[in-house]
Amino acid sequence: MAREHHPVSRKLISPAALKVLYTLNEAGYSAYLVGGGVRDILAGIEPKDFDVATDAHPEQVRELFRSCRLVGRRFVIAHVRFGREVIEVTTFRGALTDSHERDETGRILSDNVYGSDICADALRRDFTVNGLYYDIADYSLLDYVGGIQDMQARAIRLIGDAELRYREDPVRMLRAVRIANKLQFHMTPETREPIPRLASLLCEVPPARLFDEVLKLLQCRDAVANFQGLVETGLLAELFPGLHACIDEPGVRPLIDAALANTARRIANDQPVTPAFLFATLLWPVVSRLAARHEAEEDMPPAVALGTAADRVLGEQVERVAIPKRFSAPAREIWMMQGRFAFRRGKRAERLMGHPRFRAAYDFYCLRAQAGEADPEIAQWWTEAQSSQDAPPPAPADAAGPPRRRRRRRRRSGGGNGAGDSEQ
Repeated sequence: MAREHHPVSRKLISPAALKVLYTLNEAGYSAYLVGGGVRDILAGIEPKDFDVATDAHPEQVRELFRSCRLVGRRFVIAHVRFGREVIEVTTFRGALTDSHERDETGRILSDNVYGSDICADALRRDFTVNGLYYDIADYSLLDYVGGIQDMQARAIRLIGDAELRYREDPVRMLRAVRIANKLQFHMTPETREPIPRLASLLCEVPPARLFDEVLKLLQCRDAVANFQGLVETGLLAELFPGLHACIDEPGVRPLIDAALANTARRIANDQPVTPAFLFATLLWPVVSRLAARHEAEEDMPPAVALGTAADRVLGEQVERVAIPKRFSAPAREIWMMQGRFAFRRGKRAERLMGHPRFRAAYDFYCLRAQAGEADPEIAQWWTEAQSSQDAPPPAPADAAGPPRRRRRRRRRSGGGNGAGDSEQ
């Protein structure tokens, strides 16, 4: 498609991506903008990421750019850095053959086979809307897979046999949900139908890779719609089995939706978001219910029950979706602080407000109150306490919190078990 027939313009492409395209082209290599950058421009969305496809091999790309770093095991790609921006440069993939190593489910394990044919590379891409190439040599748009037609039809369609393509890389099921909601397109029946049947293949994907995909799905403007897509397609059960088991219980979905909607608003307003708060929300229904069982069945004090439940749920969850400690530790702190909001008298309230994780824990308590799980009067008191310049508002008579459990003394020497309440 000639330049005059499409809207992709150099004005809409980042200077860093243009630098990579022109440098490769001037060195005698073919260079194309491909994937989400082209797709988003055609959809009228401001592109955030720019990927480049080329017939140059990774080592040849590295020779042209000092800031280039080669990454990847299954298929080596080049990352060219310009300040904070990273341009991903991918060598054309060769056609799939029997030489490609697969596991018993059909997932490709080794793919370091390069090609020189752009058409073969297009057939290796996931969705037709991601298989469009912008040629920097003459500014034309190349389509070998029917991507332009599907853009016009607002359709998300896998290239080739859907079941085979999902088996090759199960993460494509997550991408189908995310891209469809981002573009407000529909998945074609043949693209959507296999997902519930093949959702269990996500268990074969490394948890660290799923962590990245979960952030793309749930830390974006389409977070609520993406979560609904995970529920409808059965993918949530594979990513968060504990949450899936209680998703229909009262109060669970309102809490999740409120948190995801808040995240979407913050992103739209260019405000920071943290994965710690996201995972605190997603796993809280599981943690709180398990803690309640510990209290009822094992007579544990509330704080001990909550801490025990938190450790167990986090330990089980990282086997599905990795959660780095820099995010799981703050999430645990947010949970452990929830019981302290009931105490609104004297030094306890002041100490809580001075806690470095207070704001996140307060926001989480307010979300729980909004979902009907926590006391809205307590949430309002803490809201007023923060806005007061002189002193917090007077606490009501019952603000001392729930009655303490009487601890039984132990006759063994050596002191107690070291487990305190949530204040410690």
